[in-house]
Amino acid sequence: MTEVLFYHLTLHPLEEVLPGLLETCLQRDWRVVVQTGSSERCAALDSLLWSYRDDAFLPHGTSADGREAMQPVYLTDGQDTPNGATVRFLVDRAVPGDLSPFTRGVFLFDGSDPEAVSDARGHWKRLKGEGHELTYWQQADTGRWERKA
Repeated sequence: MTEVLFYHLTLHPLEEVLPGLLETCLQRDWRVVVQTGSSERCAALDSLLWSYRDDAFLPHGTSADGREAMQPVYLTDGQDTPNGATVRFLVDRAVPGDLSPFTRGVFLFDGSDPEAVSDARGHWKRLKGEGHELTYWQQADTGRWERKA
């Protein structure tokens, strides 16, 4: 079954957390798809990943860029996975499809958004019932991740 991680954002916003997690995936030679909740958010993250640091960028693309199969990180607001990703990130209340084809699924949700928290709880319950291996991580006051479940 798929290993599914839930990251509860309480201290830093998605824009500060996502690039570091994607960098870790690329360092491990993992191909990634990031599914957003809307096309507008997909475009905003596309822009962010080109400029989030002065000394680096994350190689990525969207359907607008073409050559989707070649992208190490592919951004979408749909269920597509044209790059053969083994890791799927779900952000901004994106609705997951079947996660069983992936080695890892990663939910990032805003702890200050009650609807996002409720959605995450619903996904947790469903995925646990499907037999996936689940872990829950929360940001500590230091900004580091602490495993809570």
